[in-house]
Amino acid sequence: MAGRSILMTGCSSGIGLDAAKGLQARGWRVFASCRKDADCETLRGMSFDSPRLDYADDASIHAALAEVLAATGGTLDALYNNGAFACPGAVEDLPTQALREVFEANLFGWHTLTRAVIPVMRAQGHGRIVNCSSVLGLVPLHWRGAYVASKFALEGLTDVLRLEMRDTPIKVILIEPGPITSRIRENSVPHFEKWIDWRNSARAAQYEARLVKRLYAPPSVDSFELPAAAVTAKLVRALEQRSPAPRYYVTVPTCLMGTLRRLLPTRMLDLLIDSQR
Repeated sequence: MAGRSILMTGCSSGIGLDAAKGLQARGWRVFASCRKDADCETLRGMSFDSPRLDYADDASIHAALAEVLAATGGTLDALYNNGAFACPGAVEDLPTQALREVFEANLFGWHTLTRAVIPVMRAQGHGRIVNCSSVLGLVPLHWRGAYVASKFALEGLTDVLRLEMRDTPIKVILIEPGPITSRIRENSVPHFEKWIDWRNSARAAQYEARLVKRLYAPPSVDSFELPAAAVTAKLVRALEQRSPAPRYYVTVPTCLMGTLRRLLPTRMLDLLIDSQR
């Protein structure tokens, strides 16, 4: 893979940072983008190319891609859409504007970047687009309506793009992690505090007993949780296998839920998920 280039998003920590390190070690030229300038500076200090890219800012998306193409002479072998955030809360308490912001960062920005990359890949005659989804793109979970909705939408959009790209040399792949060690819960707290008026909710007692305790608890390892390296291993397969699979599951819960959603009636699956909250 020496000389191959990849643009990655959400590389400040967690899945994105581990993937950037892993692919760089395999000889890829990694453009590890972040939303914040300070995080980009940190990555540049680690010998990465690191353009600033904020999915909620179209100008930054196009500027970042232009920076990458200027550095590579106009080519890009792969795109890894990864950056996303969550705004926990009951759907009935979720303001529509909060949902819009989640979709802007978790779906619309991905779409903008992907559309900009496709002509480059068409012109060079090859390319891979890998979208990092989630087990929550397969099944729902309490308190995660905004994130689940964005990932369900991502699954559908990616599946259609994969079908439409079959007559091109561009491969489109989904990676679907389950519980992975990251800062997504910690990073979701400011969005929860900004948007969810939980104390005045009809579900205030449930928030206090369940969600609030979990959000503000010290970091802990969940059952079946794997390190970010588990996602990187599947990303390597998605990028380097001659004929990549349409989707790669990561963690036991993703494999289990991917199977159960096909086998169980909706009511039975609802009961199973409800027992886990």
